[in-house]
Amino acid sequence: MKRVFLIVLDSFGIGEEPDADLFGDAGSNTIRSCASSTFFDMPNMAEMGLFNIDGVDVSFTSKDINGLDDEKKAFYSKINDDIKNGSYKALIARMREKSMGKDTTIGHWEIAGMVSPKPMPTYPNGFPKEVIDEFEKRTGRKAIVNATYSGTKVINDYGDEHVKTGALIVYTSADSVFQIAAHEEVVPLEQLYEYCRIAREILQGEHGVGRVIARPFLGESGNYYRTPHRHDFSLIPPKDTMLNILKNAGKDVLSVGKIYDIFAGNGITEYVYTESNEDGINKTLKWMDRDFNGLCFTNLVDFDMLYGHRRDVDGYSKALAYFDERLPEMLDKLGDEDCLMITADHGCDPAYTKTTDHTREYIPFICYGKNIKAENMGTRETFADIGATVLNLLGVEGKLDGVSMV
Repeated sequence: MKRVFLIVLDSFGIGEEPDADLFGDAGSNTIRSCASSTFFDMPNMAEMGLFNIDGVDVSFTSKDINGLDDEKKAFYSKINDDIKNGSYKALIARMREKSMGKDTTIGHWEIAGMVSPKPMPTYPNGFPKEVIDEFEKRTGRKAIVNATYSGTKVINDYGDEHVKTGALIVYTSADSVFQIAAHEEVVPLEQLYEYCRIAREILQGEHGVGRVIARPFLGESGNYYRTPHRHDFSLIPPKDTMLNILKNAGKDVLSVGKIYDIFAGNGITEYVYTESNEDGINKTLKWMDRDFNGLCFTNLVDFDMLYGHRRDVDGYSKALAYFDERLPEMLDKLGDEDCLMITADHGCDPAYTKTTDHTREYIPFICYGKNIKAENMGTRETFADIGATVLNLLGVEGKLDGVSMV
């Protein structure tokens, strides 16, 4: 292959993993929850083989199709027949996470070939005094909140105090994150990013959280809203990933969305940020028109950020339908030496009531190209098989964490 396009549908899990109960996620199933919505519509992914992947228990025979026209009813009937007959166009697999985690950083690192045997530190009761004291000393600003909080709720509960005093809103979640929220008219973006860099320097070793996240917002009292200028500051991966191996081999490694931040820029030759799923798809399509040799790695974050965490089943389902609608544009741009991979990094079941955070789920893997054989590879034991497969397809030798090709 000359070009591989790897797209992460952030949080699109396909059912609980065997150890989900250890993470408090027994019974979670992102795809099944989304399929319960009348807005769920993924005909192109169905033709690729999404619903033929091991364990995917979505059945369109139970779907409420009374309001659909005859053409759509016939289409869903055909999907059901294809599922039964094993008819699909892509190489497919169900991927199990080997790392001890369910967050964005660990999920992406494992996709790129690096397994994390230990979970990153979390702070359900807030960060220790020595961390906050050092942060306040180096930034010259007071830190308020220091607790687990919903990102949208914390700015409405503490936004007025922040605007009045200039104190930084510091909070966390069930993930390994240190988040700093600030009003863009009180703390300019570049200054907020600098505060995040300071926090990143502090949070190493024992307190080495996966990500420090800038959470800028705007608005007025009672109507604060987050802006798309979020920026993540991740730990540097402790081992080489497929990105380093590809770059060292002289390949192009293009990043779309927050991929650059997740890997702290390591192994990436060029990058663009995005403001939405639509923007991410458009920028990926733009790079599909470009002649390069290597990998284009895209993250579409809206599924997780806007819908999974906010427990918005219909919103998540609409976002999936939109991606599916745009999929043919990407397929049309594939050359004879190209392939398109679609996967996820964890789950975030929008109907799950036990938590508003990520869920420990299997992820889908779909690989399509004109020279890729349609085949079901069953269930794989690690996401890292994806990274090994990318290296193989691009003809690059490199050692990852003892994994094999899909």
